[in-house]
Amino acid sequence: MKAAWYEKNGTARDVLIVGELPKPQAGPGEVLVRVHVSGVNPSDVKSRRGRPLAGPKVVPHSDGAGIIEAVGQGVPESRVGERVWLWNGQWKRAFGTAAEYVALPAKQAVPLADSVDFAAGACFGIPGLTAMQGVNLAGPMTGKTLLVTGAASAVGHYVTQIAKARGARVIGTASAEKTVHAKSADASDVIDYKNEDVAARVLELTGGKGADAIIDMDFSTTVRLLPGGILAPHGRYVCYGSNMPGDNIVPFGDLLFKSLTLQFFLVYELSDDDRAKAIAGLDAMLESHSLEHTIGARFALREIAAAHEMVEAGQVIGNVVIDLTD
Repeated sequence: MKAAWYEKNGTARDVLIVGELPKPQAGPGEVLVRVHVSGVNPSDVKSRRGRPLAGPKVVPHSDGAGIIEAVGQGVPESRVGERVWLWNGQWKRAFGTAAEYVALPAKQAVPLADSVDFAAGACFGIPGLTAMQGVNLAGPMTGKTLLVTGAASAVGHYVTQIAKARGARVIGTASAEKTVHAKSADASDVIDYKNEDVAARVLELTGGKGADAIIDMDFSTTVRLLPGGILAPHGRYVCYGSNMPGDNIVPFGDLLFKSLTLQFFLVYELSDDDRAKAIAGLDAMLESHSLEHTIGARFALREIAAAHEMVEAGQVIGNVVIDLTD
């Protein structure tokens, strides 16, 4: 089968190889999926750059979508021919979705409706589930004000749509170039974090109260804004990432005297119950056609290095995907 892989860490053009690898087989409890589209996420390029390799050859990418071609022992034959989207394809495994075929546990292949194309399906494993889990953890949304950092990012764009559908008012942050995209998800207000005082603008937009909840992509930056009043008393701060994952100074006094709640989560390590709830939430929005998807760029497998470079540059609006059926 055609596949891309790397055998050492490094830059995309230095280490990514495109060639032929043996077609995998579905083991017990697994399905073999013919991958149509593979999603490229920031975590994929970070893994390629510097995280320990899971095997001698690493086929990257955790997200993807395709059709089940075969099933292993213990998996119903009725699943053959099923359209699916995939999660954790390359999490703690050497072989991800940047290949024509991937074999993985059956539960990691989620049925995909005929009305949803494979490119959109390749965006659910990390961006979609992260967004849904973030909103679930933030609590009831009706009548609440939610601050979404990176509202034009793949995750933030989904978060905004989900929260709005649940009755929230969303204030987003985005660069001036991406403001229109953030507003296209129905954010009520968008703060240009590069040129505006975010804390002051949040207070202005909330009448001095602060947001009821925050869903944050960069703890190292946003936690510094808590003393500025961006989060109202008894508010919830939900975080799924940080640009500086090392030690960060937490303003204990603000957390204590405002009775704030900090909640962190990693989408790869959701509990079975949380993942099932997040998948059900995505399914409900897909069935009602109330979730919009943005594909920012599409590449062929032979162009995987360029795809990784585009994700690393951070300028593309929407998800980057690779077509495997060319």
